Amino acid sequence: MVTLVPLKKFEVPLTAACINPDRFEGKSVAEIAELPIYEGNRKKKLGDLFKIEEDSADTSIITINGDVSKAKQIGLGMEKGEIVINGNAGMHLGEKMVGGKITVNGNADGWTGSAMNGGIIEIHGDGNDYLASPYRGTSVGMLGGEIVVDGKVGSDCACYMKGGVIRIKGGAGPFLGYHMIKGTIYVEKDCKTRVGASMTGGKIIVNATLEEVMPTFTVDDVKAKVKIDDNEKATGPFYVFVGDLSEHGKGKLFVSKVANPHLGAIYDKYLE
Repeated sequence: MVTLVPLKKFEVPLTAACINPDRFEGKSVAEIAELPIYEGNRKKKLGDLFKIEEDSADTSIITINGDVSKAKQIGLGMEKGEIVINGNAGMHLGEKMVGGKITVNGNADGWTGSAMNGGIIEIHGDGNDYLASPYRGTSVGMLGGEIVVDGKVGSDCACYMKGGVIRIKGGAGPFLGYHMIKGTIYVEKDCKTRVGASMTGGKIIVNATLEEVMPTFTVDDVKAKVKIDDNEKATGPFYVFVGDLSEHGKGKLFVSKVANPHLGAIYDKYLE
């Protein structure tokens, strides 16, 4: 295992794609210390910014002890191994990762898991905006893998999602699942507006209060339970909405009936 400790409090963004088990594989501490990293626009070596310790010859596990909220692209394209961050993590964490596991014992900044196609990201804090979403102007969202957030997430999360599973144990901001195509999002606490806007496929499960159901969704049924993945089901009952009809969508929005009694006055008559 390799342990990294920041040598100072970072004031400007780092581009830290070199912090990756794939990049560390087969290297000594001295070789790892030579890996390139950018502090702002200045090219430096990893050893200039981090104390590096090796507890064993196994470089597939990287532990970071300290705040790296300024460090972008940790785990970029990661294929295997594990990264544990004991502190807050920066933007683009786990971008394009296809395997392995990243654990954050803190908060993660925007675009975590962007274009992710495999592996697991666990955030034991908040997930901020644009979780599992592509860069602005692109449409390659999360393709596979799993993201678990113990806290809440911000706006525009899981945009253009095309696969995988996202579990959010806190609440979610507006535009969750915008242009969603495939995959599953499960939210255990309250959601803001525009959930599922422009979605054409996939499913979003809200087991709490939802501020609104967009008028471009139609109520279809009530279900007692909903499948999250092969091993877990969410217990309802849930209203089942289909949409976004403005996009000729066939996505499913499952909304807790118990947590949203106001929806009964609007939709129950269509289910009789």
